Amino acid sequence: MKKILFTWFFIAGLLFCNSACDLNEFPEDTASSVAIFGSAKGLELYANSFYDILPGPGSGVFAVDNNSDIVARQGVDVRFSPNALNSTTSSGWSWGDLRNLNFFIENCEKSSVPEKNHYLGLAHFFRAYFYFEKVKRFGDVPWIEKVIEVDDDATLYGTRDSRFEVMERVLADLNYAIDNISLTNDPTRTLITKNVARAYKTRICLYEASLRKYHTRYGQQATANDWYREVVRTANEITGFSLHQGSSAYRDLFIQKVPFTDETILCIALNADLKVYSSINRSTISPTYGDRPCLTRRFVNTYLNLDGTSFTDYQMPFASEVKNRDTRLKQTIRLGDYKRTENGVPVAAPPNLDQSYTGYQIIKGCYDERFPYDDENLNDNAHIIMRWAEVLLNKAEALAELGEMNNTEWAATIGALRARAGITGATLTNVPVVADPYMLSFYLNKFTDPVLLEIFRERAVELVLEGRRPDDLVRWHVGELFAEAPMNGMYVPALGDYDLNEDGKMDVCFYQGTRPSSSASVFINVSAGQSRTLADGASGDIIYFPGEREWAERKYLYPIPEADRVKNPALGQNPGWSEE
Repeated sequence: MKKILFTWFFIAGLLFCNSACDLNEFPEDTASSVAIFGSAKGLELYANSFYDILPGPGSGVFAVDNNSDIVARQGVDVRFSPNALNSTTSSGWSWGDLRNLNFFIENCEKSSVPEKNHYLGLAHFFRAYFYFEKVKRFGDVPWIEKVIEVDDDATLYGTRDSRFEVMERVLADLNYAIDNISLTNDPTRTLITKNVARAYKTRICLYEASLRKYHTRYGQQATANDWYREVVRTANEITGFSLHQGSSAYRDLFIQKVPFTDETILCIALNADLKVYSSINRSTISPTYGDRPCLTRRFVNTYLNLDGTSFTDYQMPFASEVKNRDTRLKQTIRLGDYKRTENGVPVAAPPNLDQSYTGYQIIKGCYDERFPYDDENLNDNAHIIMRWAEVLLNKAEALAELGEMNNTEWAATIGALRARAGITGATLTNVPVVADPYMLSFYLNKFTDPVLLEIFRERAVELVLEGRRPDDLVRWHVGELFAEAPMNGMYVPALGDYDLNEDGKMDVCFYQGTRPSSSASVFINVSAGQSRTLADGASGDIIYFPGEREWAERKYLYPIPEADRVKNPALGQNPGWSEE
């Protein structure tokens, strides 16, 4: 996919302005346009530039969930820190990618190249992707589908369009893409195919359906089911994918240089020869770099037991609580039998509380080899941004919302995911009829449908650290979890030493006051006033304090950046954000 690195620079020099230019700066039609729009190779070359709109591997989708309710991290994001987000600190009101897309569409439509419809389909897909991201962030935005002339003041200084009208056009762009993209299979899983467009359509339509249903202030509840139906219909049209199988299949998906083609729908292929890397090891494991993300105990408690029953012993120490659980747990965090390698030599690696605030230390997507990945940004494992499991979850949620989930559909979606994770019992084949009290409380008693709650459980467990969680909280209208969910860690029955992997060696010592003499490798002071304390003083869950967090209704949307409002006062401001 990163052949783009070569083609993009050539095109950029020929045709268009950079992303910092204003709306009235647009690509000039030069002689080079003939070469681009007069051949299939030229169209392909130009279309490769669109891929830069996708999330890059630098920080990666793996870092998105750091700002959610199920991950503890170093510090607090500006969105949740009190008084930090405002029209001055807001960002993202950039339109360079849209100019690029509209310029291509206008010129490609005039082209006589027989294959042009395929490339038009690609452009419409990326325009839908672009606008979906803008609508999520800002709500109402101006819909622009042409290259703007310098004297077109009505467009340049116009108002924003309703987000609901814009999303109807996003849906139209997605349908156009599905109808016109001719590529049906890409063995590299790095190109936009007809099925990739369908998969993204299930993601986008599910988001829109939920927002219309649960954000009642918009008064769009009656239109939500139309979008849920689009999710189901489109998911049923996707062919050629299945869940990757095997006892370690879940983790293996994320540490391959070449992606598994059975489950991966779209990824960014990294390449050590081209020096295209990600930082997932370093960002996740290094004690001095990145957010140092780790799972919370509140979330870990949602992982089922292997027999399909809910975990309910909330005062069980780490070495015991992680046994006989959904196998995705040991493929997501370090458990007792986890080993890393140092220069190829296996080394026991229990959770390291110098690196992990809660003790639930992440391994998903990380190489087991310490050198050089923990210390440098050198990960070259494929960066997955869409896979078949998500499509199954999207379909399951839409079916539940429509009241159409049955045992057959349950077994093919939620049951299939749980079966791969080693779970047994009726939970694989039978739609739940009784709500788990823990899940009711987990979602603040705002959801009571046992089917939906189990799908929510499964969605969080299956897709953790894949960048979907913040969007889920927003679309379900439970943003308060961003601020209220406790950043808690493993249960500590009493102060003292603990062997986390039961190998006879003490891994951590919890103490208050003066550091005691101990053979433990890590010492954690849980005295009052420290960043980590224990819930009941000298015992209880670790309580990590990253900083003050707050949530307000206005934060479902970002404020329009002040600099852009100065350029165009007609943009106005989003509700709850000052226009002064």
